[in-house]
Amino acid sequence: MEPYQLQIIQTLAVIISLVAIKFLLRGIINKFMNKLHFALERKRIISKIINFFILIVAVVLITAIWGVKSQEVTIFISSILTILGVAFFAQWSILSNISSSLILFFNHPVRIGSQIKILDKEYPIEGVVVNISLFFMYIKTTEGQLVSIPNTIVLQKTISLDSENMDEI
Repeated sequence: MEPYQLQIIQTLAVIISLVAIKFLLRGIINKFMNKLHFALERKRIISKIINFFILIVAVVLITAIWGVKSQEVTIFISSILTILGVAFFAQWSILSNISSSLILFFNHPVRIGSQIKILDKEYPIEGVVVNISLFFMYIKTTEGQLVSIPNTIVLQKTISLDSENMDEI
């Protein structure tokens, strides 16, 4: 056998296995999301998150197959995490909005199409949720304005749902 033939075969096996797992997970998750009537934007974001984790698993497995020294990997990962830590510390609201969007996607009764009122003394908003992205919730007000609100603010404010949306809870 050639010196690297075994590693090439193992690498191909990992890639094929992870692609199969990706398609299997995509089918299961699409079935679950269709059952719960998730919006297309939510499906895309969840798909991106799953793809990211599959990519991490692939990188870890392939580096193990090719015998990359753990000390080299540790130095590389710690360097990347340090850079990301400094960047995210400077922009902590980014992490806050991303984690808030995950909470909104999975555990909050507000959905796209929900008629809501955000009860705020200084700037109350009433309208229909038209989109929920990774960072913002977009609401079309009764006056026809499109308002974007950071997801962290949505979780911090009291929200009143229209009675038609109560069956979604």
